[in-house]
Amino acid sequence: MTAPNPDAYGHTASPGVGVVMVDRRNGKVGVVMGHVGPYVQLRPPRGGREWDVPPQDVRAPTPTEELSAKVAVANRRWGR
Repeated sequence: MTAPNPDAYGHTASPGVGVVMVDRRNGKVGVVMGHVGPYVQLRPPRGGREWDVPPQDVRAPTPTEELSAKVAVANRRWGR
């Protein structure tokens, strides 16, 4: 999981679908669901409404944020 990095032309590579990322604007953790236009679509790990984030405003999660997101997904599978 890497944060987007500009290439030699200044273009930003977007993270792949299924990757856990953090919205820098509000600190919310989300799973990348896709890309629409210039935006990355994130969805909360427990499910819910997706939101659009400019690629430059997503970052890789800290180990704690990533673990928390994965636990939320596991809890959702078990109905907790």
